[in-house]
Amino acid sequence: MLQLAPTPLPSPAAGRRPRPSSACICCSSVRALEEAKRVVLVRHGQSTWNAEGRIQGSSDASVLTPKGEAQAETCRQMLASDSFDACFTSPLARSRRTAEIIWQGRGRGRGDGLIPDPDLREIDLYSFQGLLKREGRERYGPLYRQWQKNAAEFSIDGHYPVQELWDRARSCWERILAHRGKSVLVVAHNAVNQALVATSLGLGAEHFRILLQSNCGASVLDFTPRAGGGPPTVCLNRLNQTPNSPVAGGSSAGRKTSKRIILACQGATQSSSEISLGGTGYAPLNMLGTIQSQKTAELLLDLKVDSIVCSPQVAAVDAATIICEVQEAADCLGADCVPRYVETKRLIELEIEDAFQAKQKRFGDIGGGGTEYKSLERVWARSEDAWQALLRELPDDTSERVVVAVGHPAIHLALICRCLGLPMEYLSSFHLDEGSVSVIDFPDGPRGRGVVRCTNYTAHLGRWAIPITRPN
Repeated sequence: MLQLAPTPLPSPAAGRRPRPSSACICCSSVRALEEAKRVVLVRHGQSTWNAEGRIQGSSDASVLTPKGEAQAETCRQMLASDSFDACFTSPLARSRRTAEIIWQGRGRGRGDGLIPDPDLREIDLYSFQGLLKREGRERYGPLYRQWQKNAAEFSIDGHYPVQELWDRARSCWERILAHRGKSVLVVAHNAVNQALVATSLGLGAEHFRILLQSNCGASVLDFTPRAGGGPPTVCLNRLNQTPNSPVAGGSSAGRKTSKRIILACQGATQSSSEISLGGTGYAPLNMLGTIQSQKTAELLLDLKVDSIVCSPQVAAVDAATIICEVQEAADCLGADCVPRYVETKRLIELEIEDAFQAKQKRFGDIGGGGTEYKSLERVWARSEDAWQALLRELPDDTSERVVVAVGHPAIHLALICRCLGLPMEYLSSFHLDEGSVSVIDFPDGPRGRGVVRCTNYTAHLGRWAIPITRPN
């Protein structure tokens, strides 16, 4: 039996050489699951050191600000309709207080039912902890730049903090997945939640700072037993569902960004029985899909969209047209105002074959060698050209540029994998709903790595949304 009781906070692990980043999936060392399990990860609310711009690490000197408490309350309301069997939490004050607020009303008293886990503490940053970021740059120079640019191999005081963090994340998964509950809440920190998401998917430390975690943002992971036993399959249902708009603000992972690609999934379409034209590629949006597209257009009013690229299929064109019309009219409040022009393009590489238009099946259920698998291979091949075409929409300069890509969820799953540098086998490791929005930032420009700000965001859909943690 794995011990779940609270244990004393350990001293930081001894230093070690960095190991290869292609680490195996964390769940490979975990016994087979008997039934499906859902895990919701939440980062703590804004802390005093967040507000001051200090490097926190695993120090416990920082506590929630009033804004952080309000964010935690909003997150509690966001998750109010979901039931959890347990709540694992970091023992650090800022995370535990966030957990107490979210868990309010679920236990018999304050903190009742919370499971502190010392390995859920924030990344150990040793001599950096407590410094203002400005002080870190001034005092440590090249070492601080390495922490910013190459964190996976960053070494300080004889330690490799990110490598140590990845080890801790794998250890945490053993205890979280061993808990008998079907739905588990985990409240922790920015870096450790990144590590939990990455290690669950088998991604190495080079993905640090690529899967964003905002204050009180929620990420949802689904673990499904494999037929015949073995480690469970893992699907990232949602990444970083924030209490606030995911498109507001111009920073990503603490860095300013002027380039952004937004993947807007087309809304629901009419079924093949409702249309006379052959092939589901001709299916237009139904009433629900039209409403979903209008809601997406309203969400994007927080931004000035420069161009819209869409699949040539009818539903995608319909959705792109709605977004374009709302954007062009956004600045036109007076009778004599002239609407601005938003460039709209159709990109054949974003097209999806009928096999995926007609069926909403998981890619992992498509066997090799069949017609559907060959269609999947063609979609995957086209997605590389589509991704490069989207990158070409972002000029390599300091100007601000927002590009919206509109298409079927299947092609957007492929684009997310392309952004992360993952092979086709990872398509089933992510999930997108109709009408959802995913955001990718480029703090180093289009030639740099994309930072996934959020995936499968649907809160903007209101009553037409799929609830934040519940499955379809």
